[in-house]
Amino acid sequence: MLTLEQALERLVATGAARRLRETEEVSTFDALHRVLAEDVRSTLDVPPADNTSMDGYAVRTADVPAAGTVLPVAQRIPAGTVGATLAPGTAARIFTGAQVPAGADAIVMQEQCTALEGGAVRVDAEPQPGQWIRRRGEDIACGAPVLEAGARLMPQALGLAASVGRATLTVLRRPRVAVFSTGDELAMPGELLKPGAIYNSNRYTLRGLLQAAGCEVTDLGIVPDRLEATREALRRAAAANDLILTSGGVSVGEEDHLRPAMQAEGRLDLWQVAIKPGKPLAFGAVRRGGEGHDAGEALFVGLPGNPVSSFVTFLVAVAPLLRALQGMPAEGPAAVAMRADFDWPRPDRRREFLRVRLNGAGGLDLYPNQSSGLLTSTVWADGLLDNPPSRAIARGDTVQVRWLQEMISR
Repeated sequence: MLTLEQALERLVATGAARRLRETEEVSTFDALHRVLAEDVRSTLDVPPADNTSMDGYAVRTADVPAAGTVLPVAQRIPAGTVGATLAPGTAARIFTGAQVPAGADAIVMQEQCTALEGGAVRVDAEPQPGQWIRRRGEDIACGAPVLEAGARLMPQALGLAASVGRATLTVLRRPRVAVFSTGDELAMPGELLKPGAIYNSNRYTLRGLLQAAGCEVTDLGIVPDRLEATREALRRAAAANDLILTSGGVSVGEEDHLRPAMQAEGRLDLWQVAIKPGKPLAFGAVRRGGEGHDAGEALFVGLPGNPVSSFVTFLVAVAPLLRALQGMPAEGPAAVAMRADFDWPRPDRRREFLRVRLNGAGGLDLYPNQSSGLLTSTVWADGLLDNPPSRAIARGDTVQVRWLQEMISR
């Protein structure tokens, strides 16, 4: 069997070789979770001028030699306006975010001042030069890089882009992924469940995972268990997509037509990956029109059919492939050290991904049934405990966990 690292090396190398190059210009409002195609540099200083971080009074420190100094208030400067040069021996009433008037070298917060009748203010604390002033360019200097190509744009990155005046951003087009299911036993929610049939949960899980990964998803539905229908589905999927993703159906059974269909329409490798859940993994490509090896193929990944196996294998194998396709680092979120509040005395010889949840004592609880068919465990869990092969766990041991929310959204 391949180790997960060996499988990932092949997947990521293929994804990097097929890295997406096409870009599009999108509104910064609509760029959430898109992958930036070029560096963003600032065309201005942020802030563009010295401004106050407090409501208070702008003063010259030389005019306030001691607490209790009284100064006439010569002007009022709300945010968004520019005051006149501060005359010696005067103060300016100023509000958070307003530009500091020329001549002033300190802000005294209003809590340290007393407004007096007749338009004067008593400064009740001796100011220090520069206090409560945000300097021009303190956050970002003009010309400085603020976002790097290859970054997946999170909400705070959109705010940063907006702060330097970028109304639009150049991003990679989304990966195009086709999904379909094979099996005459599959039914859709809302349909009458016939004897021997099951509802197609993997279709929903995989579609959701792909959307969370920023993909453009084409759902080809459920394909009948017939060879020609399966070949036709592969041809349709390959025509306009970068990746084809399926779950189950890649075996040697008489009713499993995906394997011979793949062999007819492209190429297929069947891997045994030393992880639990999720040992079987199919990887290959389907031919399509176009010149050249890369231009003429859509990648194919066939996941295990059990719902937990499909879910886990997507997170640890397909997600890195999708990141590589977009030119991002393939590594997922780093594992963190946590305390196990359970015993796991009979580990598997394969690397295990156990469903665990953070408890009120700051440790990890284990879902009591780790079967690959129990989708409830993936909803209950906060994370996947990454357990090395053949390693028993005793209560109190330090273990490594990857949080599901980070794995899904990264």
